Amino acid sequence: MEADLLRRALDLSRRAEKYAACTNSGFLTPAEQQEMKMLCARERDMTMVFHGGAEDCERRVAFFLPSWQEPEDLEPSTAIAALRITAAFGNPGHRDFLGAILGLGVKREALGDIRMADDHTYLLCLENIADYLAQNLEKVGRWGVKVARIPLSEVPPLVREYKTVTFTVQSPRLDTVCGGMFGLSRTAANAQILQGNVSVNYVPCLKPDALLRTGDVISLRGKGKGTLLEPGGTSRKGRQFLRAEIWK
Repeated sequence: MEADLLRRALDLSRRAEKYAACTNSGFLTPAEQQEMKMLCARERDMTMVFHGGAEDCERRVAFFLPSWQEPEDLEPSTAIAALRITAAFGNPGHRDFLGAILGLGVKREALGDIRMADDHTYLLCLENIADYLAQNLEKVGRWGVKVARIPLSEVPPLVREYKTVTFTVQSPRLDTVCGGMFGLSRTAANAQILQGNVSVNYVPCLKPDALLRTGDVISLRGKGKGTLLEPGGTSRKGRQFLRAEIWK
């Protein structure tokens, strides 16, 4: 996977310089973004910017800029489009939308986030399939739908609910933090880590003693994920108070 991502990144970067025009990948998962970011950090002459089409998107496109273009000049609408989908009756869910769209022959990498808000569903996708979806997506699950293209600026902000947990650790090791966040003993957290079920910033981590930092995203398969917040001081016994936001 790393080799494929690096080849894709290098090819897109070279094309950007050759044609003096921005190039882009398809939508990448958070894990793919993290891997591509680490791989591309080794390339001195590569300028890469991620954008999902709206704020706080999980799935994002990697844009590769030619030497003349500054990141702040990037216009994501050249590659990303937004659709507003309205179901006539009923409330189809995320899986219903994803299944219906993939059933039209669309590849997953052409689709970004699917966001529900205000009795509508907002889909971010690659520009080159937007018209196809607008014309052909007529049913999602058991419900008929209407699809309209909208500017990216009309995609509503993501509203995510959190649960804050507080716990103490001797040091911010992955096993103790994972245990505190998800209500596991240190032994159970260790086992989950060694089984490959725990990721840090969307990349699997097999080191129970890996030290974490504020802002790290920790995921436990089957339990969810959350963000490590600023430490909250120390106890009388010298243990560190930590807080984390668990995504609902």
